[in-house]
Amino acid sequence: MPHPLLVRSDSGAHPIWFVGDETWKEIRERLPAQAVRFAEAQGFEPKAGRHCLLPTADGSLLGVLFGIGAASAQRPDPFLVGKLPTLLPEGTYSFATGPAEPVLATLAWLLGGYAFTRYGKKAAKPVRLVAPDGVDAAEIAAIAEAVATGRDLVNMPANDLGPDGLEAAARRLADRHGAAVEVIVGDDLLARNFPMIHAVGRASATPPRLIDIRRGAPGDPRVTLVGKGVTFDTGGLNIKPDAAMLLMKKDMGGAAAALALAEMIMAADLPIRLRVLVPAVENMISGASFRPGDVLKSRKGLTVEIGNTDAEGRLILADALALADEEEPELLVDFATLTGAARVALGPDLPPFYTEDDGLAADLARLGEAVNDTVWRLPLWPPYAPLLDSKVADINHISGGPFAGSITAALFLRRFATAARAHVHFDVYAWNPKAQPGRPEGGEVQAARLVYALLKERYGAAGIKVV
Repeated sequence: MPHPLLVRSDSGAHPIWFVGDETWKEIRERLPAQAVRFAEAQGFEPKAGRHCLLPTADGSLLGVLFGIGAASAQRPDPFLVGKLPTLLPEGTYSFATGPAEPVLATLAWLLGGYAFTRYGKKAAKPVRLVAPDGVDAAEIAAIAEAVATGRDLVNMPANDLGPDGLEAAARRLADRHGAAVEVIVGDDLLARNFPMIHAVGRASATPPRLIDIRRGAPGDPRVTLVGKGVTFDTGGLNIKPDAAMLLMKKDMGGAAAALALAEMIMAADLPIRLRVLVPAVENMISGASFRPGDVLKSRKGLTVEIGNTDAEGRLILADALALADEEEPELLVDFATLTGAARVALGPDLPPFYTEDDGLAADLARLGEAVNDTVWRLPLWPPYAPLLDSKVADINHISGGPFAGSITAALFLRRFATAARAHVHFDVYAWNPKAQPGRPEGGEVQAARLVYALLKERYGAAGIKVV
């Protein structure tokens, strides 16, 4: 898959020298004297993230110095190169001295060059990179394009991306890769036994729906992805204050992550029997809104007391997880912008995940570091389960207290996924509050690249490198 910022070769590409404290002296000796004098006059130092455009004698661009700091630095950013597309003038560049991790550096370049331009924001000038030797340019491009598509979905305002818009995006994905898609809409959700998806979305002018994508051979291992698709969340009758509502277009960030991951899987043609489930709703207010104190019957048969209508995501996920669980998949993964408690605990950049499978947890932690899509395991702590007890129903969907909100949400979801051989829940934020290398401010796809690396390691063709 071609990418506009990645080329396979260009003899006229401008070189980029990665300069660390230990290598600056050696690189200086290889540069023309006037370029060294210019760098000194500009006060260039090889500190992480610093750069200097070096001129030739006639004033054209000779190349670029880019500081990477000391080799002994604690946890250097593998995506540091992602700063360059926003700093350099239009043109084509190549790595003259190899970064420590060329695969991640190449991906960071593509991710750092992303911009959301749908509504008239001027696109950045193209700053292209020659794919380094040994890097699978097609795979890197496919991953970057999938992330960009997911970011676009999160960045879209709700007036242009309601449940029907999320369905349209899912259908485009399925069409590109020859996947089957079925969508259950409106009152058909009741007829097909998805009562909680229907209850959460019925107050919206755009009917709720369950999107179901399938692709893969019958004999392949079953892997099912579930993504929370709340395209806007007012909080329902427990309405949010205005400040808390400003970013609620991103409450479908779990669906964006699931669809982006599905794009990566299908582009790589991994030998798995893939299923993607996206319950897509708006949590709006009308005479049809579900209420605090209501008791809903779930697809699984459990009755659920509603403690707060602003905890709607776990309700729609519960019905989707119950459906997924009926096939007993080998791996069941869900992504959801579920709790503010997760952000309080770990911040916006480090999503927690929950699983009872210790081997899976170890693989996710290891691969998260390897692909720079890091996550942190939190416990499915059984002693907190009684916090979800209800006096009138099988379970309340919130604890009603101020503590362990992300954990109790995960414990609630776990009640609806009991037959899958392994289940992992990611409580993602799906947003970059400020720009970082490779991560522009705005919508973000979290944990999808990590799960892609996991699936490729477990089921991919031998010899393919984890990206």
